[in-house]
Amino acid sequence: MRTLGIIPARGGSKGLRRKNVRLIAGEPLIAYAIRVARESRMLTNFLTTTDDEEIAEVASVYGSPLLRRPPELAQDDTPMTPVLLHALAHAEHEAGVRYDAIVLLQPTSPIRTGENIDAVIMMLEKDPTVDSIISVSPMEDVHPARMYRLDEEGWMESLWPEWETAQRQELPAIYYRNGALYATRRSVLVEQKTVIGKRKKAYVIPSKFLLNIDDERDLVIADLIVQLWKQRRL
Repeated sequence: MRTLGIIPARGGSKGLRRKNVRLIAGEPLIAYAIRVARESRMLTNFLTTTDDEEIAEVASVYGSPLLRRPPELAQDDTPMTPVLLHALAHAEHEAGVRYDAIVLLQPTSPIRTGENIDAVIMMLEKDPTVDSIISVSPMEDVHPARMYRLDEEGWMESLWPEWETAQRQELPAIYYRNGALYATRRSVLVEQKTVIGKRKKAYVIPSKFLLNIDDERDLVIADLIVQLWKQRRL
């Protein structure tokens, strides 16, 4: 299976300014995505798509091929799909090949390994009926049984009333899409215009590795967790 890894990293960010080059445990955030792409044995190729000169320089230092993204694909409201399609078209033209699948590696989820990438690719290879493999993490304390809708007067409506008063250990297992890995067949991306196909399977990552960096608070937490992870203390 010919598989392309795509690292999207635009310069603008509302929640966390310059987040892709902010330091996490001593390294730029984008470096973690590049490193695992290089570690993977099953990615055929990978690239970083960016509109930003500083991100391009950092990505180049860490060994990533680059694609300069046009401004119209780097706006706050730009969906991910056209960014991936642009990267795929460029990579196929450059290599003169047609890829079978893509793996989306968002820099904002830094804790993953090359082995994780290889595992989701192998899941796609093993079962041709699967459209996409999505990484998830189990949720315990943050659970739909403990969530509510509120009306205008503040009255609470449980999202899962039959489990509202259950003990944590009794709750049905629920999994959160953690953003670390999306592996999708080319046909799904091109024809359905999505990275989440209708027939999808989960790749479970332990919740202790769950990180998604969107604001300053996330950055502070991530710095500590990634340090522990790098030291193999997590």
